[in-house]
Amino acid sequence: MLTAGGNDGSQAGLVPLASAELYDPGTGEFTATGSMTMSRTNACAVRLPDGRVLIAGGEAPEDGRRATAELYDPKTGLFTPTGSMTTVRAGATATLLPDGRVLVAGGYGIGSDPLASAELYDPTTGQFSVTGSMTQARNGNTATQLPDGRVLITGGFDPATYGTVGTDTAELYDPSRGKFTATGSMAARREGPTATLLGKTGLVLVLGGVDTDGPTNLAEVYDPVTGRFQVAGRMSVGRAAQTATRLSDGMILVTGGYTGSGQPTASVELYDPASGTFVPGGSMLKAREGHPATLLADGRVLIESTNGSPDTDLYTP
Repeated sequence: MLTAGGNDGSQAGLVPLASAELYDPGTGEFTATGSMTMSRTNACAVRLPDGRVLIAGGEAPEDGRRATAELYDPKTGLFTPTGSMTTVRAGATATLLPDGRVLVAGGYGIGSDPLASAELYDPTTGQFSVTGSMTQARNGNTATQLPDGRVLITGGFDPATYGTVGTDTAELYDPSRGKFTATGSMAARREGPTATLLGKTGLVLVLGGVDTDGPTNLAEVYDPVTGRFQVAGRMSVGRAAQTATRLSDGMILVTGGYTGSGQPTASVELYDPASGTFVPGGSMLKAREGHPATLLADGRVLIESTNGSPDTDLYTP
């Protein structure tokens, strides 16, 4: 598993990194691999069908937000530049489409307002091209590929339209048409939620995010057949910037995030799609928010830090 970029928490001002490393589940150790061609934080990344990893955009204090992109080749352990995006982006989403292309959408551009624009990366040509724009600008939203190839976009933040909280709107991207269309609205306004596909059913579980009263504990499920969201219980605590990982048995592992106090939490809970209920799942060794969580091949989940700290948690179902 590849970890690249981010911030160095040991440095004042959280200095963006260009370094990368690989995690070996067998030994539980990280080892250094080739560095990126430039430092990046808040970039988007996605694994391509051939095993390479696309990393695009992000930002660094010395020259702001980036349009550049690069590819990591696990066979050589090296990063090489690829075509640049059509605009600078940080905090965008990146979603692998069924035909191997990558949809990059939203995020922040040059100014302080989020972007509505989206683009496609073609790994066969190494180039980005413009596709249809979202129905509204978004940052801090989700992007989830449905079994039929469409991509569900939920929530996000646009201060120009929604003030200081997220939106309750959602939309769908159709790769065959290259267009976004609005779909049903959520029961809560959400900035920084998670959206997790519940297996082959096509249902999507949406959790947390900032609502009008702060991080919400409300959960809801999107049905792509009806295009509607339905309330699906409540977490034990309101969360934003948490993770939600579908385990091998279909349960959803929810970790961390920040709560109504504004502080990160170490608490963990599990969502059972069969009963529609949440149950306690213990605690991480360290409180975390905005952290990555990766399902490993053996069913365990690796939970990392975001500020350059070497601390990690390993969850075993």
